[in-house]
Amino acid sequence: MRLTRTRLRSAAAVLTAAAVAVAAALTSAVSAQAAAGCRVTYTVTSQWPGGFGANVDVSNLGDPLNGWRLTWSFTAGQVVGQAWNGTATQSAGRVTVTNASWNGGLGTGATAQFGFSGSWNNTSNPAPIDFALNGVPCTGRPAPTTTAPPPTSAPPTSPPSTSPPPTGGPPPTTPPPASDVLAQTHTVGRVRPAGNSVQYTWPGTYFEGRFRGTGVGIVLNDSQNDYAVQVDGTTVATLVTPGQTTYWVRNLSDADHTVRLVKRTESPWAAGEFGGLVAAPGGAILAKPAARSRQIEFIGDSWTAGYGNMSTTRDCSGNGGVTRNSNADVTFGALTAQSLNADHQLIAWSGLGMVRNYNGGGTDNFRTYYETDLQALWNSTVWQNPGTWKPQVVVVGLGINDFSTALNAGERWSTPEQLAADFRSAYLGFLDKLRARYGPNTFIVLTYPDLGNTPLAASVQQVVRTRADAGDTRIRSLYYDDNALGLDKLGCDWHPSRRDDQLLAGALTRFIGTLPLTW
Repeated sequence: MRLTRTRLRSAAAVLTAAAVAVAAALTSAVSAQAAAGCRVTYTVTSQWPGGFGANVDVSNLGDPLNGWRLTWSFTAGQVVGQAWNGTATQSAGRVTVTNASWNGGLGTGATAQFGFSGSWNNTSNPAPIDFALNGVPCTGRPAPTTTAPPPTSAPPTSPPSTSPPPTGGPPPTTPPPASDVLAQTHTVGRVRPAGNSVQYTWPGTYFEGRFRGTGVGIVLNDSQNDYAVQVDGTTVATLVTPGQTTYWVRNLSDADHTVRLVKRTESPWAAGEFGGLVAAPGGAILAKPAARSRQIEFIGDSWTAGYGNMSTTRDCSGNGGVTRNSNADVTFGALTAQSLNADHQLIAWSGLGMVRNYNGGGTDNFRTYYETDLQALWNSTVWQNPGTWKPQVVVVGLGINDFSTALNAGERWSTPEQLAADFRSAYLGFLDKLRARYGPNTFIVLTYPDLGNTPLAASVQQVVRTRADAGDTRIRSLYYDDNALGLDKLGCDWHPSRRDDQLLAGALTRFIGTLPLTW
């Protein structure tokens, strides 16, 4: 591959670089002291031009409820889009969220949590007002017993079951504890134990297991993401926002099989939950597959995440939208890892840059979230590497969002040169962090595409020279030449298509093959 830059083929190609939606998180939490018998905490977990994500905790301080309904009013034109762990409707500024089928039981002192994505006017996104639970305004204090409404039915004698209902086939089975979930499956990605499941947000997280018998159940709780289910190396199902369910693969030969579950989509503001595998009657869950000795970490933005890569048209408004057309398991990173028989992590977030997000949106950039386990989720924290993730190669693809759009009035950089200087300084600091995390023997490859007459290429090359001059002998750069590779960028919003991902994977695989690796 030539390491010289080519001119931008069209002005529209600049837009291939970045996600349209910038998910820069805004972590302002507002506690509503507003209810006789309930308390609400409303948190904007992420915000980008035109959109935002929010989590809501509603605590019942009154009598037990068998079914709940939370209402509030937006005052600045916000509109609720997709909700999870509840059903949302809206009339003008008035929003109503009712419980899902599995979380309607709300005992005294218990808390239900749900979330949603929505739109805002890019000017003001204030917290809602006048929260009410089942019609009773929230004050954050228990209601007097003389005025508390009676429960709609007898209170439950035990907490609601966390076992999801089956979708058919074998009878339901209680999911194993989270520790057993991890013992069942070879898990690759940043996950956090949560009761009888593990949670995760980063795209491309995957779980691999083995079982004996004619079928297997996959326990999930996720109303936001899509998944690929693969048995014996073949994709047998695509699960679109499956919700809380046990998905059964049935009618297999009575033999030993492998199963793989992959999170296809991005959800920085909403965690998926995997509750493990369930054997069909007469079958058994077998010892999990061994981890691969080779490991690669891919760090980047929408190109790395697989934004709209399954689409065959750049305008995805009429074919299911970006999310339905995204598949992290066929990105260039995933394909490169597969060709090299390596485990891989995709630490990628559409729209975020090293110092500047797409079109200058938001205040928190990619570096804010790189070390997190659950990205912008309200309870996200620093990911605790279990000690098994030691990649021999780290591929970084950041900078597209920093430079693909012109600077706007009011941004902190007056000129592209100032932005480039800040970008280089931040990149060097980020590489210091990677070196501290993974040691001096890991190869770090800085990639960049054709971005026309912008400072991206020169900045990346200067960062590599600076590191090399300081004695870092395992730092490299790789230029993705649009013309030489023949990229069509037919993915959503001028992003790489599935064909492009295959071409990029071929170039990257060949490049990694030139490194003096001993794996």
